[in-house]
Amino acid sequence: MAHDILIVDDEPDIRMLVTGILRDEGYETREAADSDQAIAAFRARRPSLVILDVWLQGSKLDGLQILETMHREEPVVPVVMISGHGTIETAVQAIQQGAYDFIEKPFKADRLLLVVRRAIEAAQLKRENSELRLRAGAEAEMVGASQAIRELRSAIEKVAPTGSRVLITGPAGAGKEVVARMIHARSRRSEGPFMVLNCATLNPGRLEDELFGVEAGPDPMVQPRRAGTLEHAHGGTLLLDEVADMPLETQGKIVRVLQDQSFERIGGATRVKVDVRVIATTNRDLSAEIAAGRFREDLFYRLNVVPLRVPALRERRDDIPLLARHFLARSAETSGLPLRDLAEDALAVLQAYDWPGNVRQLRNLMDWLLIMAPGEAKEPIRAEHLPPDIGAAAPPVLRPDRSGEIMALPLREARELFEKQYLLAQLNRFGGNISRTANFVGMERSALHRKLKSLGVNAEDRVAANGA
Repeated sequence: MAHDILIVDDEPDIRMLVTGILRDEGYETREAADSDQAIAAFRARRPSLVILDVWLQGSKLDGLQILETMHREEPVVPVVMISGHGTIETAVQAIQQGAYDFIEKPFKADRLLLVVRRAIEAAQLKRENSELRLRAGAEAEMVGASQAIRELRSAIEKVAPTGSRVLITGPAGAGKEVVARMIHARSRRSEGPFMVLNCATLNPGRLEDELFGVEAGPDPMVQPRRAGTLEHAHGGTLLLDEVADMPLETQGKIVRVLQDQSFERIGGATRVKVDVRVIATTNRDLSAEIAAGRFREDLFYRLNVVPLRVPALRERRDDIPLLARHFLARSAETSGLPLRDLAEDALAVLQAYDWPGNVRQLRNLMDWLLIMAPGEAKEPIRAEHLPPDIGAAAPPVLRPDRSGEIMALPLREARELFEKQYLLAQLNRFGGNISRTANFVGMERSALHRKLKSLGVNAEDRVAANGA
């Protein structure tokens, strides 16, 4: 998406010259001749950059005063000052007040374009660093090779470049925000901001302030204008996280935003134009929410242009070893602790567990294990090192406290009991899939069927393993 540049100069010829130079390079431009026009244009839509003349004939405010106003309201927008009567003192004052750079007239086109490009890049880098600090640890890729994840990646690749709105459903902790970030990163807006508004954690009374922003009060020094998340997302993507928690009144306002791509700040009367792609997530059944009168049907159809579903972790058990080792490696890198591996018995227990907290729960567990699991760094983490609630879900063959049961049996019965428990554990591990289980244990599929039959493992046992 082209960057939007506001050009403020009292001379029409200068505005026309700068506009021509910038548009030839693919930038979008708007023009203003005085402070009233400049501030109105700035407030109507936040630009990517402002090119601002110091001396403005017939203007209420000069360039430095306009710079002060803009910087007070939106310090993240870079401002490049220009002047034909500039002095070193003026340039220093402009930089001290927050200007990115100062260019003297007459200027060369190459010099102007270089400063513009660097100013936009610097603002973008600052914004990205700020987002990283605010959302440290946020994943940007789906880890896994299961069929469900391959299909989800394929859908993301298709929808990302289109600009269509996307509704992402799935249980809490499954990775819905990761999917949204992947869509943004692969879109034509990838260089723009990615803003998140969590509708579930914000107080309903503050949600609209955060979303739409607040207009300046009678005394802007006491109550300055504050831009909202929607305005900050201009040119990029806005994620409405857990949108079902949004109050009905706000839902109605979002419908109009999606329709008009404009809104009014709280306490304001001017409509602010934005260009934002909206992605929404929810862990609820929105059809049921609509039937209960808690969610607007018109909003649902505007958001649900392309529906994507993120599977629960128990639906993609094949990915658990990859995910667990990925999170261990990331935890070791961020904490400075030595990396440890996971033993096969630990992986089998992890794959058998139901994971009510999904990927988020697995990630937290890996952080805990790296810190708390006993043993040397070179020793793998074993099943007995797992927390009791995880270990309690382990198949019997993997529980240390069941060894006495086998030891009390004759060899033949002990072997049969072990084989039965072992094969049930592996079936559990691979979601009841006979082919993958046979491949892992090193048997032909038909031989595994015969072995299960001889051990008395019936269809109900396999269903239980598959539903675990």
